[in-house]
Amino acid sequence: MNATVVMVLALALGTYAFRLVGPALHGRVEIPARVQELAAAGAMVLLVALLATGALTENGGFAGWARPAGVLAAGVLAWLRAPFVAVVLAAATVTALLRAAGVA
Repeated sequence: MNATVVMVLALALGTYAFRLVGPALHGRVEIPARVQELAAAGAMVLLVALLATGALTENGGFAGWARPAGVLAAGVLAWLRAPFVAVVLAAATVTALLRAAGVA
């Protein structure tokens, strides 16, 4: 086996193990409320970081203004609890219109 196959199998086993831990430890381990709050905050920080890198960068540089504007439009609509389809369509429309207007 080459190294890629070994790594894929290791990641698959690790993922499966993580999925088994939840049901196996349910009711046996009690996580303190503070740890749950920190985990929720950490998840939010990771999601925002992923959003920022995806919206602002392309090939190691700035992605231009059209993409962040589309993401901003989607974020506003999601905050206002618009339907998912409307959020996606609005983001695509804003980005496409700005790019058609010459905004990179």
